Amino acid sequence: MASLVLLLILLVPTISLPVARCNDNVGFQLKLTHVDAGTSYTKPQLLSRAIARSKARVAALQSAAVSPAPVADPITAARVLVTASSGEYLVDLAIGTPPLYYTAIMDTGSDLIWTQCAPCLLCAAQPTPYFDVKRSATYRALPCRSSRCAALSSPSCFKKMCVYQYYYGDTASTAGVLANETFTFGAASSTKVRAANISFGCGSLNAGELANSSGMVGFGRGPLSLVSQLGPSRFSYCLTSYLSPTPSRLYFGVFANLNSTNTSSGSPVQSTPFVINPALPNMYFLSVKGISLGTKRLPIDPLVFAINDDGTGGVIIDSGTSITWLQQDAYEAVRRGLASTIPLPAMNDTDIGLDTCFQWPPPPNVTVTVPDFVFHFDGANMTLPPENYMLIASTTGYLCLAMAPTSVGTIIGNYQQQNLHLLYDIANSFLSFVPAPCDII
Repeated sequence: MASLVLLLILLVPTISLPVARCNDNVGFQLKLTHVDAGTSYTKPQLLSRAIARSKARVAALQSAAVSPAPVADPITAARVLVTASSGEYLVDLAIGTPPLYYTAIMDTGSDLIWTQCAPCLLCAAQPTPYFDVKRSATYRALPCRSSRCAALSSPSCFKKMCVYQYYYGDTASTAGVLANETFTFGAASSTKVRAANISFGCGSLNAGELANSSGMVGFGRGPLSLVSQLGPSRFSYCLTSYLSPTPSRLYFGVFANLNSTNTSSGSPVQSTPFVINPALPNMYFLSVKGISLGTKRLPIDPLVFAINDDGTGGVIIDSGTSITWLQQDAYEAVRRGLASTIPLPAMNDTDIGLDTCFQWPPPPNVTVTVPDFVFHFDGANMTLPPENYMLIASTTGYLCLAMAPTSVGTIIGNYQQQNLHLLYDIANSFLSFVPAPCDII
């Protein structure tokens, strides 16, 4: 069956096009739209949906370290739902000549750009037509011996074409031909950037829920990610709050900097180096030394944040995971710290799926001061105000910690990244950040 799909993909010669490149001091910006934007969900409902989406993603990210071997049968693998990597934020872009505009999932936890192509033997529902390679003048399937093909974790060859099979942990996959195409970024004609010869997966074997999108765009550290292929090796984003009607922003190239970030707090820009995990080299690992609630450093052994010999553990910052998942020992320390600080009865909020909650609102004679939450990184401190890690569930009357425990590793999710401008500098291998009102920058 896989052979049938690949035989239906036609080769079209490449033509030369005038293209602006980001490494020529060019940049662009894109809107980031939350997958639940425009809905009538309350903040607790939004968080409940996000928690449900991210549970499978956390399992997929963790299993990727200990089970890197792909499933032997690509068709069987492709039937597994893509839900585990459905992500949280969508970007608009265009592929081909003439350009076909579509929406894709932004994923800092992977490094492949892919969309569903016609004819499609096994594909998921999507809001735009499948990309038809016969209608593009710039589509070119890559040969098996190309350097981009060799960059795949498990490349295959069919009729001298490079075939990819990409797996998201144990629960999702896409398969098809690796090809080059021209991509267009940016909405306004004056700021559009067209990039030629971007390698992407032309998927013919995919299944699952794509969160109202038509593919994925990997922003990881690997050679096939959009960041690596465009050349600037840096991008930044600023995520608005879950209830804000204003879209978030994503910046590339010369636009990706924090120098002009509008911050009313006057906080300085801080930077911390990325850490390489040999088992998951494409993901953004950070070195966490500890956690504080307010000025009180919690009694957590720093080894709970370390990368284990088998590649598990460590701390990932990820745009596609909603809430932060703390290693179990660290989570319990935070839970005890909050219980000693917040003078309210403890309870569980099973409706949302969070298990560190307090009765809310407090009695009239009780004053509650929720402290800031601080991640102590190598050389930097990320301070989260209460609204970035606590949630008032007004429908149930709970004040809840918007984090969850996990047995292996820690993932810093996008709920904790709200109203922070974060710069990923891949070339120099560090993350910079500064608090910012993301709805007005």
